Amino acid sequence: MLNLLKHFGAQRKDNFFAYHGVGDPRWTPCEYGALAEEGFQKNVFAYRAINLISKSISSIPIMVKKDEGTAENDAIAEILQRPNSRQSRSSFLENVVNYLMISGNAFVHCDDNEELHCLRSDRVQIIPNASKTTVDSYTYGVDSSKFNLKKEDILHLKFFNPLNDWYGFSPMQAAFRSIDQYNEMSNHNLAVMQNGGRPSGCLVVKNAENLTEEQRAQLRSDIQGAYAGAKNAGRVMILEGGLEWKEMGQSLKDLDFDSGRNTVAREIAQAFGVPPVLMGIQDSAFMSYKEARLHFWEDTILPLAEFIRLEFSNWLSIKFRKRVEIIFDLDAVSALSSRRESLWNKISNADFLTIDEKREILGYLPAKE
Repeated sequence: MLNLLKHFGAQRKDNFFAYHGVGDPRWTPCEYGALAEEGFQKNVFAYRAINLISKSISSIPIMVKKDEGTAENDAIAEILQRPNSRQSRSSFLENVVNYLMISGNAFVHCDDNEELHCLRSDRVQIIPNASKTTVDSYTYGVDSSKFNLKKEDILHLKFFNPLNDWYGFSPMQAAFRSIDQYNEMSNHNLAVMQNGGRPSGCLVVKNAENLTEEQRAQLRSDIQGAYAGAKNAGRVMILEGGLEWKEMGQSLKDLDFDSGRNTVAREIAQAFGVPPVLMGIQDSAFMSYKEARLHFWEDTILPLAEFIRLEFSNWLSIKFRKRVEIIFDLDAVSALSSRRESLWNKISNADFLTIDEKREILGYLPAKE
């Protein structure tokens, strides 16, 4: 039997107990490093949502539109297919979208060899002009080194930010409170498991003299050594010498963690525009997984792909001083097959259209006579 009073002296009438109350919540700061660690690296739902979006965008084949009477610009098409010596198109676009989702910003640099590199968002600083109306240049910092970059060599993709003229606002920032809640629930569950599945409480020492800090530390050490941890789970606690244990925390059933975790996970999915069913969360809003997948592509992926397409087309046109229009080949996307079938049927049944008009709508050249 463990004598928890062996380190204490004479008894007296006063009771001693330790109590810890609920304080104010401490949210993850809206800073890139904290968001990347707490959101992308530690939260399974934020990680899943970001990967679903980035891998979907990067899976769409890219082409450069041919102008009438001219050949496709092979040099620019080659750059897009192989942006740099270390990355393919898919890997490069995945990085671009990941940075956008986490920080709200993505910076693409075109170097002297006409290679495209996606820079880490937190390392790029925007330098405004004297009147603070537009960008003058960029600074890229790694450790103590800083490099100046010309604005024409940088493509800055950013989401709308109502409170900042220069940097974007990301879905991760919108979801960070829900991410914090989910992470804290996971940490709490792990702590309870490591504590033998018991909720927290306080140890009341009756009729004991006031304890010194050393005695209090020894008491905590004795309790932890004898009863805390998975190896001591279920062990019967025997107290003596006027000691009494009182539960202070709520049980997992009282907290209803399962329901709470599902609610928070849905909020995270909503912030990124991903149907919960695609993240393994039960959802009655969609009749099937296929319907949810089509909704995801139409409401989230296609608008984001159009944004990226137009930004790259505009930047490359200015950079190379020629008309460049990038096209995503949506016909190659299997998730949109039902959408294409519906369009084809409508056009096929439109008797008021000629064959050439139907071919033009579908993106084909006129039929040869």
